Order: sequence, then structure tokens, then C-alpha cells
Amino acid sequence: MGLLGRVASLAGLFVLELIVISTWLDTSALDGKGGLVGAVGDFGPHILQSLVLFATVFLAFGYSKAKNTLSPISDRLAAMPPAWRNLAAHCAAMGAFAFLSSLLFAGSPLLGVHLAAGSPLVLAWLVAGVCGIATGVSFFIPPRIFCDLVGSAGSAWIYATAAAAVIPVFVIASERLWKPAATLTFALVRFVLGPFVSSVIAIPAIKSIGTQKFAVEIAPGCSGLEGVGLILVFSVLWLCFFRSDYRFPRALLLIPIGVSAIFLLNAVRIAVLILIGDAGAPAVALGGFHSQAGWIAFNGVALALASMAHQVPWLSSRRPRAVIERLENPPDPYLAPFLAILAAAMVSRAVSGSFEWMYPLRFAVAAGVLLFFRRKYASIDWRFGWAAPMVGGLVFVLWIGLDRFAGPHFKGGEPTVLAAWPAAARMTWLVFRTLAAVITVPIAEELAFRGFLVRRLISADFESVSLQRWSFWAVSASSLVFGVLHGNRWIAGSIAGVLYAAVQKWRGGMGDAVVAHAVTNALICVWVLWGGHWSLW
Repeated sequence: MGLLGRVASLAGLFVLELIVISTWLDTSALDGKGGLVGAVGDFGPHILQSLVLFATVFLAFGYSKAKNTLSPISDRLAAMPPAWRNLAAHCAAMGAFAFLSSLLFAGSPLLGVHLAAGSPLVLAWLVAGVCGIATGVSFFIPPRIFCDLVGSAGSAWIYATAAAAVIPVFVIASERLWKPAATLTFALVRFVLGPFVSSVIAIPAIKSIGTQKFAVEIAPGCSGLEGVGLILVFSVLWLCFFRSDYRFPRALLLIPIGVSAIFLLNAVRIAVLILIGDAGAPAVALGGFHSQAGWIAFNGVALALASMAHQVPWLSSRRPRAVIERLENPPDPYLAPFLAILAAAMVSRAVSGSFEWMYPLRFAVAAGVLLFFRRKYASIDWRFGWAAPMVGGLVFVLWIGLDRFAGPHFKGGEPTVLAAWPAAARMTWLVFRTLAAVITVPIAEELAFRGFLVRRLISADFESVSLQRWSFWAVSASSLVFGVLHGNRWIAGSIAGVLYAAVQKWRGGMGDAVVAHAVTNALICVWVLWGGHWSLW
């Protein structure tokens, strides 16, 4: 295994262990403790956050510095057998870490006798954790080569250390901003509602605001700081990735513009939510609109910053020729159908309550976009072989099996709202729900993930990459993203992404992946409609 495979495997191991640790250990069990025990409870999550951030930034900056020297290092690693004794040491260290964690977080008798007696336990716990990290790294990357990699990264460790030190400070400081941010949002909502409501009922002490028919309480989580954080991260990353396209320091103005816009839109979101509830649709207000309007606002601000900033000569340094060259290799036909489905989903959920009655909008929008780009798809090989439906059936079996393994699932009838509809309306909704699952969704998602993302991760000129070309990194990363989009079924989604990519790479045609995906979704539709397993929808 070369460098990329080993780094990916190491990251996968640490991510799995981190998921287990973060779900198992609860630092609230250490509240009220003093000394090192209390420090673990107070600062443990921030230290872990710093370690993850340090590794991420170091890899990103280190790769840009050392990418010319990585090939020979990868060849050296490929010729080395695995150091199984280091893996055994890692397992032993993590076993000790788990045992000490059970004592520390479950309440050791030592801690109950005397607080100072917990300090040796904490030190042993920290040593076990550090040994677990060190032995895990040494299993995949021997210490000598690891030193060579760190040395070739140059000053990347400076940026990584700075990010790891600064970000937790901002996180801790932001906790003190929740209350004043909620107060400001309360005032903005009151101002926005003024022209539309004759008598606004506002109680500043509890941040309650609304009308006689419908009112909400603006909790700290609704203050808009989450949106501010998201748009801050997006704008900084965007300016870093496309720094050659902008004029600095002028382009830095995009950051406060985006932050201000998302904060104001959050106040507008709450005001509109109140108006919807006052109009007699509280289920829509507190259901779909409450959860989706924030994402719609974030996507709108992010897309506006990304697209409109290039149109302002005072900010953009992009030349007309560069624009033409960029348009020669457009990803639009591959991404537009999938993005259209996401946009339609946000809109339909926003105007829905507990049941998404506007789901047919997803099918209509996706079908329209696919028809618009139909000439662009003429050069794509849509043929498929016998393996495609077999892979689709295999994914279905894995999907149902993993879903059952995750926990008990009970059969149930149709959603209450759907069952109460007239027969014609109910049948129309089911037809469009099935057509979307079997036709538009497989085509759109395969174009986006196997047609575009896999090849884009291999080369910026993705259309020059053969559909049959295999890349461990590209397939793994794209499949993981594909899985994450399926929510709590992300493991099944990630495995499905790998299998769809495998059947597509076997013959080199998009048709195989689309048919495999369509067969999986068709079988799930049958499982839902005939078997009554509505939780899958």
C-alpha cells in the first residue's frame, strides 16, 4: 500500500475510534471536579478539536509544500510490509485507554475518596491515549518515513499549530455571544414584523415574540450564530481556494458582507415563520420551514458570494479569457440535475409540515433540467450489462440488512396525511414519488457522483478522465460524500457508492451505474409499498 492508501486507512481507523469515543464518553460526568479531572471535563473536547484541526490543516498545507517529494516516499512505503507488532501495540494501548476511561468517566472509587487521587488516573489515561495515537501512526507509516514526511512539509506545522490554538479560543469565546446575539435577533425580528402585524406581542425577558395567534421563543440556538459560523468558514475557504481570482485585500470585504447578510436573513426567517404560523399553518412553520429556511438562506448567500463577486471588477482579477477557458469544460450538465433536486427538496420541505406533500416538485424540476441538457448527454454511453441489475439487487439486500441491524423497525401504514387524501391525489403522489426514485434520482446522482465527482478528484480537467479509470482516493471520497447525504444510513450509502462506482468502472459506461442505482431504488419502492416499511421513505 502506497502513501495515499496508508494515510486514508489511518484516517479511517482514527475516525471510527473517534466516533466510538465521542459517543461513549460524556464529559458532563466530570462536572464539578477539580484538578486534572476537572480540566479533562472542561477542556477535553476543545483539546480533541484542536488535535483534529491540527491534523487537517497540516495535511492540507503539507501536501501543497511536499507534493513533489511524495512519489518516492510512497514507493518506499509500497515496498514495506505491515508492522503487525505496532498494530498489536495500538490495540493494547486503546484497550488500556478504554479501561481507564471506564474508571475516569464512570466514577472511580479513587476519585470518591480524595480528589487528588484522580490525578494519577488522568495521567495514565492521557499516556494511554498518546500511545494509542503514536502506535496507530507507526503501524501505517514507520517512524523514519514519518519524520521524512514532516520534514518535507516545511512550515506547514506553523499554520497547523496556529489554527489549532486559535479556533478553540474562538469557540469558547463564541459561547458568550449567544445571549447578546439572541437579543439583537429579537430586536431585528420585532422590526421586520412591524409593517406586517398590527400588534406585535414581545416579551424581552424570555425572548418571546409573535402575535395573539402564534408566538415563538428565540433561544440562543436561533440567534443566527450557527449560520454566521457556516458562512464564515465558507467564505474563508472560497477565498483561499480561488485566491488568484480576486484582488486582495479588497476581496476580504466579502467576509463581513456574507456574515451580515446571513445574520439579517436569520431574523427574516424567524419573522416569516411567525407570519406563517399566524396565517393558520403552525405545522408548516414549526416543521419544514423552520428547518429548511436556514439552509436555503445559507445556500443563497454562499452562491451569491461565489457567483456575483466575479462580476465585480473592483473585486475580481479574472480576465475574460480565463472565463472562456473555464466554460470550455463545464460541469453544469453533470451537477445541475442533482442541485435542482436539492433545491426543490428544500422548497418542498419548507412549505410542508410533517408530510412532504410537494414531493412531485423534485421529479418535475429534475426532469426539466435533464431535458434541458439532453444534447449534452448524447455522447455518454448509457448501455448497461448483466452485472448492473445484480449489483442493484446486492445493494438493496445490504441496505435492508444494515437498516435492520441498526435497530428494530416496525411495519406501519401510510402516513396519516397521505392516507386521508382522496384516492386520485394519493395515487398521483405515489406515482411521482416512485418515478423520482427510479428515474430522475438515479440519473442525477450518478451524473453528479460517478460522472463528475470521481473524475474531478482525479483531475481538474475531469472530462479528459476516462469513465473506466479507477482511483482508490476518488472512489472512496466520493462514496463517503454520497453516503453522508443519506443521513443516518450513511454507512449503507457509502457502500452503495463504492459498488455503483465498481460496476460503472468495469465497463466504463454511465448506464451500468444508473441501472444499478435504479434497480436498488425500485426494489426499495416495492419493499415500502407492498411490505409497509414506510420508514425507508
